[in-house]
Amino acid sequence: MKQNIYRSAALVTVFSTIEKALSFFYRIVLSRIIGAEGLGIYQICLSVFAVFLTMASSGIPVTVSRLMAKSGAEGDVKGKNSAVTAGILGTLIFTVPIAIILFFGRNLLDFLFSDDRCKDIFLLLLPGLILTSVYAVIRGSFWGNKQFLPYSVIELLEDAVMVILGCILVYGIADPVLGAQRATLAVLISYVFSFIVSLGWYFFRGGRLANPKSQLKPLFSSSLPITAMRTSTSVLNSAVAVLLPVLLMSAYNLTNSEAISLYGVAIGMSVPILFIPSSLIGSISVVVAPELSENYYKNNTALIKYDVEKSIKASIFIATLLVPVLFVLGGDIGEVLYSNQLSGEIVHRCSFILLPMCLAMITTTVLNSMNCEKKTLVYFIIGAIAMLVCIFSLTKYIGIYSYMTGLALSFIITCVLNLNLLRKKCPGLKFVKYTAHALIVLVGSCLFGSFLNGILVNFVPPLARLFICAPACLAFTSTFLYCLEMFTFRPLKKLISKR
Repeated sequence: MKQNIYRSAALVTVFSTIEKALSFFYRIVLSRIIGAEGLGIYQICLSVFAVFLTMASSGIPVTVSRLMAKSGAEGDVKGKNSAVTAGILGTLIFTVPIAIILFFGRNLLDFLFSDDRCKDIFLLLLPGLILTSVYAVIRGSFWGNKQFLPYSVIELLEDAVMVILGCILVYGIADPVLGAQRATLAVLISYVFSFIVSLGWYFFRGGRLANPKSQLKPLFSSSLPITAMRTSTSVLNSAVAVLLPVLLMSAYNLTNSEAISLYGVAIGMSVPILFIPSSLIGSISVVVAPELSENYYKNNTALIKYDVEKSIKASIFIATLLVPVLFVLGGDIGEVLYSNQLSGEIVHRCSFILLPMCLAMITTTVLNSMNCEKKTLVYFIIGAIAMLVCIFSLTKYIGIYSYMTGLALSFIITCVLNLNLLRKKCPGLKFVKYTAHALIVLVGSCLFGSFLNGILVNFVPPLARLFICAPACLAFTSTFLYCLEMFTFRPLKKLISKR
């Protein structure tokens, strides 16, 4: 069984890495064609859209996956189909009325957008709200059935459609508003694609619709706290998208375009680099969550503890590998990818956010799989409040870094509270020593990378330094971790084993 987990995790990770690389390339293209202002407008529209999408479907796919795992443990095939049907019904109940209200009541958008240029662009995405919400439920059914290959392929193809069409549509566009509009159109078409393909695959593989009545109550009971937490995340991001430019204009006498450009640099350029580990954490979560749910309902405490420990250590390992690279080369990354010094500076200074971020993400997933959605919601709200306090109180002193400081603080609070709850739920969890060793390795790798980069900076251009220092940092960190016995090659051997 563990061999299958390793293979599934590797499969999802490979596809997810390719998908994120495509999205990363796309952001570079957008930043160079439509500029920081166009990217800021595009990001604001997506942030607001994400609020409604999150409200409609964020908690349902995870819950559908868990209900299917429970039905699978009980051998109830009809229960699986009922869970999917309940999920589709639940998301349609919300998305259809909201899409109609927003389309015909456009004046409501005045409250959502401080920049009038965003309104028409946002309306382009409304049909995608319904389509991609249904796809999200089908995606949850893939997780519940442990069908990770079709899930991974469809996710990758959706991203590929968006990137290819987006590059074609924005090519040669000088107007940032028109560029943002065409980039948004590419997003909508990608939603249509994933909706059609996922439904076709679900029915082709024997999926059916069934009476959802028995699953509606457990679906809403479990999904609402998750939805509330993720909706709060989207609301928070949208609030930041609206308020941060206003605070920057007030504190530094910037114009609206200048403030949005600054927001676009931080959120559209720097944050995606810092969130690179999220794709790897997401891959682990997709594979481990159904296993944890199944073991939880079977009351298999030994396997639960094993999976939790491995998940926590994997997230620490990922952060330890990547923090030195971003700390040492953040400036060069910003210069090479975006020709923007500030974006690289933000990556360099905020690289240490990766460790609490990875831990907060994986522990939230683990706790949700163990029926602790209400607790994780409360913990998230505490972190979100701390983030908003940072933004409101620090923007006039440290500018755009108020957001980064608040983001770091929210992750630290969430991860500390999550880990404390996990230690109560799974007595005897061992990760403190591993974390301490990881911090030692992380600091040592940052010093090594800074020393190497300092030698090369006067002789080697930025792009060449990336190709020299990044592999060197990764090799140094990996060797250090291996010597401390913080990872082994056993998972790789199991992955390639034919038995």
